Amino acid sequence: MVVRIPRSHPRYESLVTREKLVEAYNDGIVVVEGLIAHGRGEAFDYLLGEKSHGFALAAERAAVASMLLAERPVISVNGNYAALAAREIAELASLTGALVEVNLFYRTEERVRKIYELLRVRGVPGLLSPECEKRIVEGLESPRGVVCSEGIGSADFVLVAIEDGDRTQALVKEGKKVAAIDLNPFSRTAQTASITIVDEAIRATRNMARFARELRGYSRKELEDIVEGYDNRETLKLAFRALLSRLEEASERGVL
Repeated sequence: MVVRIPRSHPRYESLVTREKLVEAYNDGIVVVEGLIAHGRGEAFDYLLGEKSHGFALAAERAAVASMLLAERPVISVNGNYAALAAREIAELASLTGALVEVNLFYRTEERVRKIYELLRVRGVPGLLSPECEKRIVEGLESPRGVVCSEGIGSADFVLVAIEDGDRTQALVKEGKKVAAIDLNPFSRTAQTASITIVDEAIRATRNMARFARELRGYSRKELEDIVEGYDNRETLKLAFRALLSRLEEASERGVL
């Protein structure tokens, strides 16, 4: 069923996002579990006021600086991320020179190919083929442990979105720097990542592309200063405080 959503609707962006995911589910790109994961993330976005807070922008800026400093940056893409932000991923990859790899927990080769084709059609550069040489991330028994040797397997920086904590932990344990886009600061992914971006995936990737256009002109020393000045523990503290502040405001006023 096709639903026409008027732009005047107060929940326009949210409803359009949901429709994108449903369409992607019908196309075999998103799985049912991905729809559940989106709903959980959307709940946190409500609580955060559906905007990019200062702490998220600082994390996004540090992540881009890290990508520009990295020798082999890789953007890891799953079904939800591809369905929501393929064009934004294309722009970010183009600006940073990052490779892009499809990596799935609920993995079938057919689904990998569908996501790969979606990204290819959207013009994503540096897109690794499903036929790439594979290796297993040590300590991971799930299908997410299967990675491209020339991609995540040899990356020094990995950007992940809507991720499971096991793989983030495993990648960090291998010595990789991991930036994670995750609206839930309580998650293992958020707690384990080197840089935690507590923001919605589309907004976050757009913000990162904007920072990439700015930071590409910076010297290596200036980029290193941005990364060294970033404190992920402080980001998580500020995210929790933002949630608490919103809830306290609602409890006093009865409305958000």
